[in-house]
Amino acid sequence: CVTSDVQAACQDTTVTQELLKEGFHRDLLVKVELGEDAGGCAVAAQVRLPPGIYVDPYELATLQQHNLTKAVLFPDVIDVEAPEYLAKALVLLLFLEPEARRSRCFRGAVPVHARYHRPARATHQASVLLESPEVLLCCCHSHLSAECWEPAEVDTPCSSDATSPCQWYTTKHRPACEESMLRVPVGLREHSSLVCALTLLTTGLCSGLILAAACKYGHFS
Repeated sequence: CVTSDVQAACQDTTVTQELLKEGFHRDLLVKVELGEDAGGCAVAAQVRLPPGIYVDPYELATLQQHNLTKAVLFPDVIDVEAPEYLAKALVLLLFLEPEARRSRCFRGAVPVHARYHRPARATHQASVLLESPEVLLCCCHSHLSAECWEPAEVDTPCSSDATSPCQWYTTKHRPACEESMLRVPVGLREHSSLVCALTLLTTGLCSGLILAAACKYGHFS
């Protein structure tokens, strides 16, 4: 995995993003260290997921029922079987929890999954670039510095449990964009003819065996 450490110029807000595990099924870990105390504020990371990676809404719902993660997905209806070239980008709002004994540090994690890509030439891997997330704050009783934060266009509650939307804020200075790279195994185009021939042969053989068994042991009226 690739870790991107991004510092915003205003108040030195730091964002760290990591892709854990290997293969198609990973965990996205986001850690934020605020440059100022945000007591009483909800902290979230807005992550834009490219078509090559997605969050399973059914898995997310199960995790939220067990209070293992809190997030909102846009759109909330996703074709989890679609390949990368037929899928659309997603937006994930991941609610972050404060770390013990570190009031300015927050973290959150969510399972993400890579989609199947088209076969490629002369390479066994495709690259999926994941942009650094945007840090968002929702403060019901605190006042943020106007020099560092501005209203964000996010129409969602301050927590995954609430129903009415509230005002989120984001840093005016965008962090220098660094990306995490996910490498996905893909097939080789050079093997397409061989794969098609073997698939056709296997399908014909299995169909013949099933037909022979049905004729031998089947009871037909």
